[in-house]
Amino acid sequence: MQLLDWIVLIGTLLTIVIYGTLKTRGSKNVTDYIKGGSEAKWWTIGLSVMATQASAITFLSTPGQAFHDGMGFVQFYFGLPIAMIIICMVFIPLYHRLKVYTAYEFLENRFDLKTRSLTAILFLIQRGLAAGITIYAPAIILSAVLDWNLTYLNIIIGILVIIYTVSGGTKAVSMTQKHQMAVIFTGMFIAFFIIISKLPADINFTNALDIAGASGKMDILNFDFNLENRYTIWTGLIGGTFLALSYFGTDQSQVQRYLSGKSMKEMQMGLIFNGLLKVPMQFFILLVGVMVFVFYQFNASPINFNPASDNVIVNSTYAGEYKMLQEEQQTIFSEKQLVIENFAQHQNEDGIRAIQLANKADKENREAAKQLIEKAAKERNVSVETNDKDYVFIHFILNNLPRGLIGLLLAVILSAAMSSTASELNALASTTALDLYKRNFAKDEDDMHYVKATKWFTLGWGILAIIIACVAYLADNLIQLVNIIGSIFYGNVLGIFLLAFFFKYVKGNAVFIAALITQVIVIGGWWYEWMPFLWLNVFGCVLVMLIAYFIQMLHKNK
Repeated sequence: MQLLDWIVLIGTLLTIVIYGTLKTRGSKNVTDYIKGGSEAKWWTIGLSVMATQASAITFLSTPGQAFHDGMGFVQFYFGLPIAMIIICMVFIPLYHRLKVYTAYEFLENRFDLKTRSLTAILFLIQRGLAAGITIYAPAIILSAVLDWNLTYLNIIIGILVIIYTVSGGTKAVSMTQKHQMAVIFTGMFIAFFIIISKLPADINFTNALDIAGASGKMDILNFDFNLENRYTIWTGLIGGTFLALSYFGTDQSQVQRYLSGKSMKEMQMGLIFNGLLKVPMQFFILLVGVMVFVFYQFNASPINFNPASDNVIVNSTYAGEYKMLQEEQQTIFSEKQLVIENFAQHQNEDGIRAIQLANKADKENREAAKQLIEKAAKERNVSVETNDKDYVFIHFILNNLPRGLIGLLLAVILSAAMSSTASELNALASTTALDLYKRNFAKDEDDMHYVKATKWFTLGWGILAIIIACVAYLADNLIQLVNIIGSIFYGNVLGIFLLAFFFKYVKGNAVFIAALITQVIVIGGWWYEWMPFLWLNVFGCVLVMLIAYFIQMLHKNK
């Protein structure tokens, strides 16, 4: 990190925070603070919805996911456009007609207060955990790579978000997210073109795609019906649709983004905009990761991208074995270059098989290195992340981008963390204030009282998110972890809403009991790995509806 990088990084972040604070302070009523005065245009809604979902994890983990596993992860998002259409046709007209402030307010009108409160609590649990992760994810990676203090970094990110979120509420979140998305898109496009420019002179973008395809990185569609396979077109279209319906239709962090719309048409256009742009955006981010993979076919890479792994193993009894694996990695790299150069010239089946064999040797060597790192960590009684997917892109940024652009890309990562966390804190505070505090403890206060209460709850959730970030330890790929947490709760919540929309026969008591039973079963299903996590959304949704219907039938018979 050079002085210019620091100037770009700090200047970008402070500009966003100061702008959001100054432009939106002084909310006098609940409508202004929680619904942003209901003034948002469709493009603001669309960008705000995208920014809420596109956390720092997206821009750190997704390229690493593509580096290791290719483009198949994009199938995860195939259900999103379908969900956007359903939400525009069913959810938004209902929310707009009832003039609700939160998604869960509708449930009290349809069922009862306890069902509203339970659903709000389920949201608060899963989104509260996610808020901590969205702070922790970039912090743990940046601290490892840049040798920054992890705790201080968690606190700094959290405080920056708290400042403008407490000050301006929903309007501050939406306004800052427009600028954050501009920074994010600019940074990612610049990174993409720099990667292409750094490939050998005789390797153009088409050649790069050919090399990636020969390495199995461009296999986008998988029609396999095997439930053990996490990413297929079926999990994306079915499980992904249910997850997107739950997230965009019932998660207050998203619902609050489009409830701020000027009209129902603006809300619907904002979500359609998100549905049209989200899949191409994720495709592009994955493509950046694939191009990073191609770049490292011509440039040496570490055997493990997490720098903390070297620190663990170098002072262990496995240091000698690890050094031998590093030397073997260099040999594999040299042989792979010859294979790829031959393939680039001839592009025949023999060349593809040779690349696949070279990649297999590379993968086996890296797996052997991970096992040694785990043994070294156990020997020294320390924890270290051996799965280095989340460190691939940041390693490329710090070692290959010119001065100034490193600061910009780090600003991209931290802007994404701030935008997603701001939406989460905003939604957590609104739900706590209106769904729990107002309805159960302070029913007849004036507007200013609830605005102040929401600000205090925002501060409280922000502090809690920082604490979760400071004590968290994440294993496996971060973007998967966030989706796993959502899948544990979202199916159940979506089922409650579908019962409310379409099954007038089912009443509040049956839904409340069914929701409690379903949540316990879904958690058990995740713990014992009954199915891939995306299918938990379908499972939880169907299960709560069946149980509620069965309980209602029993009650009627009695």
